[in-house]
Amino acid sequence: MRRWRLVLGGGDGSDTDGTGYALGGADAAMDRTLAALYGAAADGPGQGSRPTDRPGGLGASAPRVARWLGDIRTYFPASVVQVMQRDAVDRLGLSSLLLEPEMLEAVEPDVHLVGTLLSLNRAMPESSRETARAVVRAVVEQLERKLATRTRATLTGALDRSARVARPRHRDIDWDRTIRANLKNYLPSHGTVVPERLVGYARAAQAVKKDVVLCIDQSGSMASSVVYASVFGAVLASMRSLDTRLVVFDTNVVDLTDELDDPVDVLFGTQLGGGTDINRALAYCQSRITRPAETVVVLISDLYEGGIRDEMLKRVAAMKAAGVQFVTLLALSDEGAPAYDRAHAAALAALGAPAFACTPDLFPEVMAAAIEKRPLPVPHDD
Repeated sequence: MRRWRLVLGGGDGSDTDGTGYALGGADAAMDRTLAALYGAAADGPGQGSRPTDRPGGLGASAPRVARWLGDIRTYFPASVVQVMQRDAVDRLGLSSLLLEPEMLEAVEPDVHLVGTLLSLNRAMPESSRETARAVVRAVVEQLERKLATRTRATLTGALDRSARVARPRHRDIDWDRTIRANLKNYLPSHGTVVPERLVGYARAAQAVKKDVVLCIDQSGSMASSVVYASVFGAVLASMRSLDTRLVVFDTNVVDLTDELDDPVDVLFGTQLGGGTDINRALAYCQSRITRPAETVVVLISDLYEGGIRDEMLKRVAAMKAAGVQFVTLLALSDEGAPAYDRAHAAALAALGAPAFACTPDLFPEVMAAAIEKRPLPVPHDD
């Protein structure tokens, strides 16, 4: 009954929700924090209406909101706090309050909060900017710790495998492939395989092996993808075997490659919102390609094109014909199935460039497949 009472909400009495269960102590305080966001105001016009129509109880007072942000961190785990913060921004219109330093110090940093802050970047007062950067940096560093090691390991292996040689040195022999290639030479009497042909990896060299271009749609719906792509861009840029370029676009195109040593600078160089001109962005990326056969272009966009559709498709076709490995990600996030332009996705698939959503955990495998020029690990709908 306690759990039902917390789920159903209600007033201060025990019979307002039909359970007859009265809350006390920490449960009552928890209930008040939930009611402030999801319940109706005690005497407000939304009493008894659907939750989405109810006015919230946080009001416009910054100190009161700061206390509420502290309360939810007291009563709920971080994952729940992040959901409640996101709901508070959406339901109660708290975006403007996030421009105040005391608000930013009270929130639990997460990817969605970073997206909100980036969308407010141009309106942010100077007094809040340093605090906002600290919040963004905390999220970026957390993501780098989670994603960097696996990304580097996966791509280093892919780069080595993409440069196999016929006469490898002993320490560069790929023993698994060598044994499989020589099974026909198995000698039962000796219990061994005679390695007539050696298969190995090229020795790691300081020279750049692959060029990578990340082309990121910075429209408002792509906020989480921009955050993850910026972190991955910084990780890729740290690998000597890759020459990484990062381009963001709406109706304009901005090359942020020079900022890749600090993904926070990359993120604050974006401007979430506005229109979308994929064709213009791809034209810029295409003009920067000097080694098509050794280049991977990753377009991260929901494909809602505001530019010239046919020209966009022609550019993709031309890049693929020149030998470019072209990857289209409809989203780079953990937010589930994205909204996207299905007609454009189908047209790209017909060109041999399937468009699909990708989680951050899958991204290293996608890049490895593109580098090795093997089929992409496209998730299939169940």
